Amino acid sequence: MSVFKGSGVALVTPMKDNEEIDFDALEELIEDQIKNGTDALVVCGTSGEAPTLDDPEHLEAIRFAVQVTKGRIPVVAGTGSNNTAHAVMMSEESEKLGADALLLVTPYYNKATQDGLYQHYRKIASATKLPCIVYNVPSRTGTNILPVTMARLAADQPNIAAIKEATGNISQVAKLARLLDGKIDIYSGNDDQIVPLCSLGGVGVISVLANVAPRQTHDLVMHCLEGRYEEARAIQLRALPLIEQLFIEVNPIPVKAALNMQGFRVGKPRLPLTELTPAHKESLRRAMEEFGCL
Repeated sequence: MSVFKGSGVALVTPMKDNEEIDFDALEELIEDQIKNGTDALVVCGTSGEAPTLDDPEHLEAIRFAVQVTKGRIPVVAGTGSNNTAHAVMMSEESEKLGADALLLVTPYYNKATQDGLYQHYRKIASATKLPCIVYNVPSRTGTNILPVTMARLAADQPNIAAIKEATGNISQVAKLARLLDGKIDIYSGNDDQIVPLCSLGGVGVISVLANVAPRQTHDLVMHCLEGRYEEARAIQLRALPLIEQLFIEVNPIPVKAALNMQGFRVGKPRLPLTELTPAHKESLRRAMEEFGCL
């Protein structure tokens, strides 16, 4: 039940000055991503500011992305929550809207035991026929879904299709790959670890970098998947200064600034996120110029 192989962009949600979603700008972003080789769209995730979207606009953004994409590449809908019932509802609605897969972040703030995580994901996945991608990002959620729990889910729930691994812990990824043994896909959730994760059997990335460098991110992953690790490593290392700048403040603050620099009208983040500081804008601009995406 593989969703995609390659580069999935963790797409930002463009905002107008009045903070409404700018659907014209969103269409422009989607078309640019498809034109430049992106292999999947991930909408209404962390980079898409899902925590500040109310349910109707969250679902409308998913519906719109499906409509614009027209099946050319998969649309992965971010529907995770720390409220299992809410995640079930958003997942069911996203399936009705035509999403191709779901991205489900681990419960945050209230946390959960490993058995709680197992039951949370089984409850959501059982409510839909869509492939589900578990999103493990302890730096944001305070919860780490352990490899043994993922192996249990992969064995017991057929539509658990993949994990977005953003622990930053390559040893954990290696253990995960050993336990999963190819049963589900592993995506990198960290742009600076695409090559090492693919070398352990990963099949792609869900990427912030791809917002501003879609072609290069796609090519980096394809080089890995086709065994051209010299070429992949060259792109990975050259991209590191830009990746660092894209996280100089909390995501998606810098990537929205970067897209605005490129001429896309994505606006500023919603509070509590703020605009990138002037000093960081300058260092981000330099990194973009050096990488060749500005």
